Amino acid sequence: MRRVTLFLNGSPKNGKVVAVYGTLSDLLSVASSKLGIKATSVYNGKGGLIDDIALIRDDDVLFVCEGEPFIDPQTDSKPLEGLLGSHTDWLTLNVGGRYFTTTRSTLVNKEPDSMLAHMFKDKGVWGNKQDHRGAFLIDRSPEYFEPILNYLRHGQLIVNDGINLLGVLEEARFFGIDSLIEHLEVAIKNSQPPEDHSPISRKEFVRFLLATPTKSELRCQCANLQGVKMLCSNAEGASLKLCNFEDPSGLKANLEGANLKGVDMEGSQMTGINLRVATLKNAKLKNCNLRGATLAGTDLENCDLSGCDLQEANLRGSNVKGAIFEEMLTPLHMSQSVR
Repeated sequence: MRRVTLFLNGSPKNGKVVAVYGTLSDLLSVASSKLGIKATSVYNGKGGLIDDIALIRDDDVLFVCEGEPFIDPQTDSKPLEGLLGSHTDWLTLNVGGRYFTTTRSTLVNKEPDSMLAHMFKDKGVWGNKQDHRGAFLIDRSPEYFEPILNYLRHGQLIVNDGINLLGVLEEARFFGIDSLIEHLEVAIKNSQPPEDHSPISRKEFVRFLLATPTKSELRCQCANLQGVKMLCSNAEGASLKLCNFEDPSGLKANLEGANLKGVDMEGSQMTGINLRVATLKNAKLKNCNLRGATLAGTDLENCDLSGCDLQEANLRGSNVKGAIFEEMLTPLHMSQSVR
């Protein structure tokens, strides 16, 4: 069994001794776990890239990288000079504990007005903090930062599976990457499932109604309820504005005995509807077409019937205490209501 000592790239401290087995991918996996990074490559002490597990000898000292160039810890006595490239254009960022190596021009050129551009355009202007390896510290999410950095590199929005676009969008807004924000907003919009505007059958509507708790809101605005049968149903507080209950074939909607307290049916078409002994206390029936409707024994207390067409409607025995009958389209004869 071979044993090697692993160090972070450019650092001669805090090494980890591990056993070498399997493939190079196995070694990178162990290195990632031991060093707390996402290891992608391994170098020997002279900067040689190791691409085959067979090249590793017992007691070798190896340096593990996350994609950045090899940094010789023997010659780079100052971490800042080695990792940040004080005489070059290379930078290393520590974003939420994960290292990214890129060029200053990548962070500055594509989005010159962004926060990243202002942070790294001129050295030392922002007083950016560095870790023990000299990498710039940025307290943001690395998984959301990676697509942003790649966008600055090549101008394409590429997001791996499992990465939430909303998270990337928030990071883009934080760093002020305006052109990327537009791409992300379009991508998020395109990823949303299309809205289903297909009509439901009367049977489906009744099933939804019966399954709805009495204290829950139910909105069916502009619904087509031609000839629906909802005898003794409970639709208290429901919104049924602008609904059509009229069936061209002559089948009349039947809501006999229904609980419609506080329901909003303003502007609905309800010619010939059967609301016998239904409860419509405090309901809004403003501007409804109730021509020929059966409202016998219906509780219409405090019901707003302003602007309704009640021609030939049967209100015998109905409770109209406090009901509003303003701006009626047709006269309401006393013979239509005896209570």
